[in-house]
Amino acid sequence: MNSSILIDISQLRVGMYIQLDVGWMHHPFPVSSFRIASAEQIATLRGLGLAEVRYFPKKSDPGLQEIVPAAWNVADMAEPAPAGTHEAGATQAAADPEARRRRELLEAQNRALAACDQRFGAATRQYHALERTVVEHPDQARASGDALVASCVAELLENGDSVIRLLSEGVGERSALHPINVLVISLLLGRALGMQSAELQDLGVAALLHDLGKLKLPPNLRHPTVSMIPMERTRYESHVAESVALGTRMGLSDPVLKAIAQHHEMADGSGFPQRLQGPALARASQVLALVNHYDRMCNPANGVDALTPHEALSVIFAQLKPRFDAVVLGAFIRMMGVYPPGSVVQLVNDRYAIVASVNSSRPLRPKVIVHDSRVPKEEAPILDLETVPELGIRRSLKPAQLPRDALDYLSPRRRICYFFERAVLTGSPEGHP
Repeated sequence: MNSSILIDISQLRVGMYIQLDVGWMHHPFPVSSFRIASAEQIATLRGLGLAEVRYFPKKSDPGLQEIVPAAWNVADMAEPAPAGTHEAGATQAAADPEARRRRELLEAQNRALAACDQRFGAATRQYHALERTVVEHPDQARASGDALVASCVAELLENGDSVIRLLSEGVGERSALHPINVLVISLLLGRALGMQSAELQDLGVAALLHDLGKLKLPPNLRHPTVSMIPMERTRYESHVAESVALGTRMGLSDPVLKAIAQHHEMADGSGFPQRLQGPALARASQVLALVNHYDRMCNPANGVDALTPHEALSVIFAQLKPRFDAVVLGAFIRMMGVYPPGSVVQLVNDRYAIVASVNSSRPLRPKVIVHDSRVPKEEAPILDLETVPELGIRRSLKPAQLPRDALDYLSPRRRICYFFERAVLTGSPEGHP
């Protein structure tokens, strides 16, 4: 437990670690607790209209405790002060242009998330419509699939740098989440590998339709389980051939059919149905096999077996590396970052957070939503760690390791769904909550 002191605003010094006991809407700093780094920050703090700030001597630079008068009242603080402290100062700050900018930023981030949710949800509905028509109207199903993928490819290529965005809980139609997830991540990875428009289109169609053959299987055999007897396992694995057969009826191109046929093949020969090895696998097949495996680890049929995105990536890298092409796996890890969206983390200042998005060009500094009991969860800002270099991630956590209040606040997703959006350059207002 760290001791804190309420000090007069005039006593601020560079090197002091302080906490602002007002909500994030009422100050311009990325976080409410931080070490003062410059005279400019002190001037900004004095302009907030606060009479006092909370100071933590033990977290501050050595020697600063000596300037603290003995008359100051010291109290142990186990929890942050409740919202509403120093209401006069907060009211004054709320009228500040910076507070208005923050409100606009919150509205913008909510609009951006809603737009991604909407596009993902619409894609799941389009996939369901495709499933309903593919048997009797394969040409119509192909046109629908081509159009869906083409719109995603066009948007991705127009974006420049793209952010991989974690979506809201419950978005989209559940039975279509896997094909759309695999489509989105495959396109992002294909682009990271330098694929051009036509290659991305083929990859996207294969990713969208790779499991279409499961329509021919009974529901209890559409997902592998450890308890499957050999006959059931063989029937499950037949979904690959069934998908190729449906794709052939749809008139899909040879590259697309090849990627579908190989989406369970592994570089070390441990896959199925043909146990092919690395040199025999097309690049699109290698991408699809990796992304398909990652999504199944995060979103298994039995939710109890789900891994967090960070855990899934760690297991793939540490235990399953031989199964995947080295170039493709390297690009995937660089793209997703050490902590992919949806990962639950603890920051170096001990706060809990969930990774909201990763910019593929800056994967080590994701954007996070931080647990802060002083801010209503529906108003929680997205903090860009690129703008706060001193505030990094200490470790990854399982949701069960979170305290109850942080678990309720951050609401880790039971189903991990992603979409992409245009990246915002660091330093612009939208990139600096």
